[in-house]
Amino acid sequence: MSKVCLYALALVAFSGYAQSHLTGKVLDENDQVLSGATVMVSKDSTGTILAYSISSGSGEFKVQLDSELDSLFLKVSYISYTTWQQHIQNKDQQLDIQLSPSSEELKEVLVKSKEIEQRGDTLNYSVSAFSDQKDRVIADVLKKMPGIEVMPGGQIKYQGEPIEKYYIEGLDLLEGRYNLANNNIAAKDVSQVQILENHQPIKMLDSLEFSERASLNIKLKKEVTVSGNAELGSGFSPLLWKAKITPMLFTKKNQAIVTYQANNTGSDVSREIRDFSIADFGREEFNTSKTDWLSIRQLAEPPFSQERWLDNNVHLGSANYLIRLKKDVDLKTNISYLNDAQQQIGNTQTRFFTPTDTIDLTENTNNDLFRSTLQSKFILERNTSDNYLKNELEINGFWDSQRGAINTGNTQVQQQLSNPFSVIRNKLRFLQPVGKQVVTFRSNTGYTEANQSLNVSPGQFEASLNDGEAYQELQQTVETNTFFSDNTAGFTKRIKGITVSPEVGVSVKNQSLGSQLTILDADRTETLGGDFQNKLDFLSTRFYATSKFVYKKGDWNVRLTTPINLRSFDIQDTSLQENQNLSRVTFEPNLYVRNKISAFWETSISANLSNDFGDMQQLYFGFIFNNYRNLQRYNSPLPENFSQNYFWRLRFRNPLKSIFANLSYSFNQTKRNLLYSNQIGLNAATIFEAIGQDNFSNSHRINVKTSKYFRELKTTLSLGSNFTISNREQILNGNLADVENQNLSFNLDLESEVTDWLSASYSGNFSFLQTRFEDRDFDEIRTQQHELDLFFYVADNQYFNLDTEYYFNNISEENRNNYFLNFNYQYTFEEVGIDLNASWNNVLNTDEFVRVSNTDFSYVQSTYLLRPSQILVSVKFLF
Repeated sequence: MSKVCLYALALVAFSGYAQSHLTGKVLDENDQVLSGATVMVSKDSTGTILAYSISSGSGEFKVQLDSELDSLFLKVSYISYTTWQQHIQNKDQQLDIQLSPSSEELKEVLVKSKEIEQRGDTLNYSVSAFSDQKDRVIADVLKKMPGIEVMPGGQIKYQGEPIEKYYIEGLDLLEGRYNLANNNIAAKDVSQVQILENHQPIKMLDSLEFSERASLNIKLKKEVTVSGNAELGSGFSPLLWKAKITPMLFTKKNQAIVTYQANNTGSDVSREIRDFSIADFGREEFNTSKTDWLSIRQLAEPPFSQERWLDNNVHLGSANYLIRLKKDVDLKTNISYLNDAQQQIGNTQTRFFTPTDTIDLTENTNNDLFRSTLQSKFILERNTSDNYLKNELEINGFWDSQRGAINTGNTQVQQQLSNPFSVIRNKLRFLQPVGKQVVTFRSNTGYTEANQSLNVSPGQFEASLNDGEAYQELQQTVETNTFFSDNTAGFTKRIKGITVSPEVGVSVKNQSLGSQLTILDADRTETLGGDFQNKLDFLSTRFYATSKFVYKKGDWNVRLTTPINLRSFDIQDTSLQENQNLSRVTFEPNLYVRNKISAFWETSISANLSNDFGDMQQLYFGFIFNNYRNLQRYNSPLPENFSQNYFWRLRFRNPLKSIFANLSYSFNQTKRNLLYSNQIGLNAATIFEAIGQDNFSNSHRINVKTSKYFRELKTTLSLGSNFTISNREQILNGNLADVENQNLSFNLDLESEVTDWLSASYSGNFSFLQTRFEDRDFDEIRTQQHELDLFFYVADNQYFNLDTEYYFNNISEENRNNYFLNFNYQYTFEEVGIDLNASWNNVLNTDEFVRVSNTDFSYVQSTYLLRPSQILVSVKFLF
């Protein structure tokens, strides 16, 4: 009886509501589907929205609602089209809606909330909705926007993936070095931050090749923006100083950012010119990054703000200018010079686990690091729907040196390093329509050079180098140069709905290595021969033919790349009478499939096979003394690594409700022909060699991330977790062992305007690392990081900031818990745009920090001497 009554009550409760399903398709004037159109249902033309949908890639929409109304008001809108609106009956029905082009500028957005609006594949974030009183530059606001992450080094990610381009009013001024803009453009000058989903940067390819990457565009409030900032500051102790001036200009035809920055307060301004450029999809790019063959032993850097620990004296000058010569033709110049002197003081305690013993090593370290770097790019780019041309000339020089002193308790070791490096490269890409196809040509040619030397006293590896006799000093010199050139030609054509892009090419890389190891003693200087020298020539060539097939229809995007490579290697060392020759034909397909499940859900999978044969740094026959306790060579066959990579991702985003989430899984298996052997002596001196033997490595990775903005609470909450498990084989002191690593981490980030007078920022991380070496389990390393910032707004033009930090690890015998406290006060003279700032860093005067990590066969505990408690007063000018 009670169940009957319950059912009766349920029928009464719901009998007054009519559940209806509205389905249909949105078409343009030519009966072509419109993806991303907004379908909204309300009581009438001015009533509250009852339900909404966004048309899929096939133009279809589906709306379900429960309402007692007899009739509904349906509105369908799409950018550049006249809005369709009509009263309909509240019943199940299917509608085909055809929109007509609008001759008037669209005055309303398609999917709109106060914070985020969507127009097709573009998301517009309102800067004013996410910013508060303390935010000065656009980077301060970006980290509050759901779906967007600003990494500690400044790299920007959207839905877990790095952005491809950073535009300012549609122009790419900085070519990947966007920290300079992000940290200097005033938040008050920006109206919107746009995320351009599935953005194809090359206009000619927009209808031929899809892109799965997103780009970011900064929309300024004014068509002509002349602005900038300057800062002067001083403090103690010791005597502190900082200076900065950054004028900026943004117009439709000219953009410029020029800066000079200098300080000794621990601020690492080299991050301003860090390059986050992304290589072209599926291409083997020559690496022109600085290569250090030799090094001194350095300390592991703490994981928190560099102002707490970096002892520096740095100067940075950078000039970046873009001029639009004519429509869609840009000339860009980017030149930066960095001069930096840093000091590191601390100690490292390392425990090596060998199959038969445990070896402990303590190193008290005092290092001086000197960097002098000139980087320049000159770019001419024409990007139209008719043709594309981009020529990029890059010239970089590095004149770095380092010196260090290490006390092991038994020995005082002095190290002196000179490691200059230079590179020049020219990249050209050209696309031109010829008939019904687009002809493409690429060229990438360059040259690098390094002449490096390392002096260590007293001399090391006496048993191997000097018949067991002690000696005064050991000197290692290395001279290398590399010439590379990669040139391709092909065409792109659409054939029955499939874009086909075949190309052929040839690449050449010619490397040379010369090295000498010299004993310097009181009564003699001896340059060692035999296995302690190199005179190596390494020539690699690749002839390849690649076909790329791209298919787009409705909600599906498919891309298949099928490169076939003929690789040849000719390696000779005349001093050691060694040579190798190798030829291989490889097939390295790459498949990517993406499906837009609905307006909110999207999934993708990718799979590829790849071959890596290494280069000169993985094959040289004579030993190189690359740091004071490491003697290394690769007296083995050429490395041959064959990898299988599989990746799956699921994404969700609902701009109207400000929810973004993504889940991904990846698997990698690599077959190698070389095993790496470490022979560790009683004093932890290590001899490293490669041995020819097939082996496998595997890794699995799961990543989940979600973020949401709560409008009522003015709060952005982000949650994330990563799990990685990997295993491989290696040889330690003559014994073959399996090594397995498991890493699990959890992250929580919160940005909240609690009240009108209080805002809070919290970041937390929990990490668990477990290493298994053969049958031995190392102790699990557990770490925690917590940072809480509280901002108290005592008036409209002033605030007080309390910054607290806590760090924990379970391994250290001392200093497992580290606490930091910082105060900051800012007063703004609003009439003249001047900020007066006073900060007190490291109030608790915490003098050192312990960081714990591990390698495959050791624990490493690094203790870093921190900056003392310091007070700094600065004046910031906005103009």
